[in-house]
Amino acid sequence: MSRQLVLISLFAFVTATAVAQNTNSSTTSRPRATGTNTNRSADPPKPKVTQQAPKTPPTARTAPAKPKGVTAQAAQAPGADTVLAAFERLLIGIRKADVKAVSGVYWNSPSLILFNNNGTVTRGWEQMRKNRESSYPDIKDVKLEVRDLAVTMLGRDGAVIDCLWTQSQTYKDVPETATGRMTLVFKRVGKDWKAVHLHTSPDKQDPSRVLPSEQPASPAASPTPVPNP
Repeated sequence: MSRQLVLISLFAFVTATAVAQNTNSSTTSRPRATGTNTNRSADPPKPKVTQQAPKTPPTARTAPAKPKGVTAQAAQAPGADTVLAAFERLLIGIRKADVKAVSGVYWNSPSLILFNNNGTVTRGWEQMRKNRESSYPDIKDVKLEVRDLAVTMLGRDGAVIDCLWTQSQTYKDVPETATGRMTLVFKRVGKDWKAVHLHTSPDKQDPSRVLPSEQPASPAASPTPVPNP
């Protein structure tokens, strides 16, 4: 009898414990998984947009002045601009009868040679400068124009300029005018172009200075018409 009571008591205890566990179990359910990834990292920070101050446009380079009468071929020759700029300084110096400006274009060397328009020869930079110092004070109102100007580049350090020229001026109060041809040889000396040789001659030569074999042929005489009988 006592054994039955013990078993009944044990069964009642086990049943009560199971009911208590079911009653005290957590009612909190785990959230249902969705298709959204809740573990994704935060969006990367957007780059800062900085407005740059507008750049100052580069200063426009001024092209060297070109003498009037420059041919298209001369203007397009590579490196010809700097040679023409030196030649233009020479023309400006002559128009102003400026000894310093003219002398500065020529090669400062005893080897400088100028074949002048009057047939004489000037040798050396010092003699060229002295000749101009002697004549320029008496020259005024110079007008010098060139035409048919062409430049031939001889590599990187040499160039030849040739042209026709017309010059009018007043020398010792007497007006005078001349025309001729001119060839100038330039050489790069350091960073500058210097004229190392000049050759000028009249474009209308004095017949007395020309060999008979080189005289221009005279036009053939027209036959005298024969009258009809």
